[in-house]
Amino acid sequence: MMLGSLAVLALQQTEFGQWLATSTPAANAEIHTSFAPCGSDRITCVVDGDTFWLDGVKYRIADINTPEVSSPQCASEADRGREAGLRLAELLNEGPFTLAPADRDEDRYGRKLRVVERDGRSIGRQLVAEGLAHEWQGRMEGWC
Repeated sequence: MMLGSLAVLALQQTEFGQWLATSTPAANAEIHTSFAPCGSDRITCVVDGDTFWLDGVKYRIADINTPEVSSPQCASEADRGREAGLRLAELLNEGPFTLAPADRDEDRYGRKLRVVERDGRSIGRQLVAEGLAHEWQGRMEGWC
């Protein structure tokens, strides 16, 4: 009897040259964990409204774009970006979710691209409905 979900194991080199074993959940495996805003340790945490770390792997929500917090173009974008990140953490913490494959595995920054779903509905689309995200159109849209 197997317990838990299937995972793909990988080795990832840290910035200090150490090797870290990471795993990515199998498609449609339910994820049960707790998220908080990221600090210096980026194992399982929320970076912003469309980016999070899970078990040492960085993910980008594939179907949305949210305001930037690291390089905002205006104060309003920074405020909305913080709000989107806090809301994403709330949504991820509301219960089990799945990571569905996107049109490609990774973006140009090496982040895993996934559609985050709960009960078959996109959490990203919920952020869009709440005004905290834009639907991803293949390019960044302004927030100022």
